Amino acid sequence: MCAGKRLLGNRNAVLLLAMGGGLVFGHGAQWTKGLTIPALALVMTVTCMGIPGGMFRSPRDLVASTLTALMMNFLVLGGVLYLLSALVIHDHEIKQGFFIMMCMPPGVAVIPFTTFLNGDSKISVLGTVGAYLGALVITPVALFWFLGSSLVSPLKLFLIVLELILIPLGLAWLSRRTGLSEKIAPIKGAITNWGFFVVVYTIVGLNRQFFFESPLSLLPVAASALASTFLLGALIELAGKTCGIDGRRRTSLVLLGTIKNYGLAGGIALYFFEKQTAVPAAVSAVFLVIYLIWLGYKKNSA
Repeated sequence: MCAGKRLLGNRNAVLLLAMGGGLVFGHGAQWTKGLTIPALALVMTVTCMGIPGGMFRSPRDLVASTLTALMMNFLVLGGVLYLLSALVIHDHEIKQGFFIMMCMPPGVAVIPFTTFLNGDSKISVLGTVGAYLGALVITPVALFWFLGSSLVSPLKLFLIVLELILIPLGLAWLSRRTGLSEKIAPIKGAITNWGFFVVVYTIVGLNRQFFFESPLSLLPVAASALASTFLLGALIELAGKTCGIDGRRRTSLVLLGTIKNYGLAGGIALYFFEKQTAVPAAVSAVFLVIYLIWLGYKKNSA
């Protein structure tokens, strides 16, 4: 019984269960589709509850970390995704999915995995929060630029950004002020894990036919996902060593430079476009889970 509880509380096990469940029992994704946006908002809220207010007292640190996160996530990772989509992706809906991923801020997994991998928490936390605030402007403008205003309703996009970024940040701040965050802290990990379960299960479940009926068509997407995680992460690590950057800071740069919010990308793709547009986010989420498991194994074996 205890072993089962530990298994169901393990982030990697929950994410693998979501992927397997989406592939085998994906028909239920039609029912969970409407839960993806609330689940993402909940994950964002509880993740930001753990951000200490004292971290934001230095405007200089906030600006420097934000610029670092914007450079690594939007310029480096976003640029790599754009290059990969131009080189290997030819399907119109799939390419739209790549454009959506490019416009997303860092994944919320950056913050907890920085702690787990002994990275620089100040850069990761301040950078991630700053990038999300920057995403209030960058994401809508970039989506309009790449996808066109005729494809994305400005009002709906504003509401999505409000629901998934601004409101969760405000609720997280309010929970810290009222002490509610301390009461939620013991179950914060479970809320985050199972919130991601809903998102990953839904994205994979809605696109399960592509995994089974057209596996060869997914090879370019899988190759791109592999390149934007394992290969790009190794290149960032190598560049950091060459430039003399210390190990903790390199870890944060690797995470900021390889983790997009693919759950948010999938949610927006499902909200605005055909479900096939969410395929890149689904495949990238699978490879990201494997990549994070590998980073943990690499740390433990070092």
